[in-house]
Amino acid sequence: MGWTPILPDLAHDCSRCAALCCVAYPFEKDVGFGINKAVDTPCPKLSAGHACTIHRDLIDKGFSGCVAYSCAGAGQRVTQELFDGESWREDPDLLHHMTDALRILRPIHEALLILCEARAIAMPDSLRQHCEALIAALCPEAASSIWDFTEPEVQEALAEVPEFIPQLAPYVQRPR
Repeated sequence: MGWTPILPDLAHDCSRCAALCCVAYPFEKDVGFGINKAVDTPCPKLSAGHACTIHRDLIDKGFSGCVAYSCAGAGQRVTQELFDGESWREDPDLLHHMTDALRILRPIHEALLILCEARAIAMPDSLRQHCEALIAALCPEAASSIWDFTEPEVQEALAEVPEFIPQLAPYVQRPR
């Protein structure tokens, strides 16, 4: 590998997103959400400015699922990098493109978050090299489109992460 992968920001920053999580995913009233909501439908609790109108009372209003959710930085990456700060509110034709992009990028960001945490584990060089190779594969060089993240090498690396992580179990230090 002749380049060093550039890791995206893996912490969510709702102020830089177009509330994609409040649109992209369906909600089920009996599974941590106060309402039923269809996929690719804006949550009725969402303001015109992409803010949650009940954010301070999410748990009291039955939205514990919102409290538990994190996009691992995928939302702001979709909004700011892949769509140049545009929003589905200003251009409704972008809604499905942006939400599809979030559904593709979020699992990649979650895998990167796990792999970056795994770096702290003392492990054999062969596993460390494998970990770094997975990170590199999940960070395609000069990615500028969501299609860069659907390439086979990216998706194969993503599929490999759940097989890789259990291999680290013997090297994890148990808390004392």
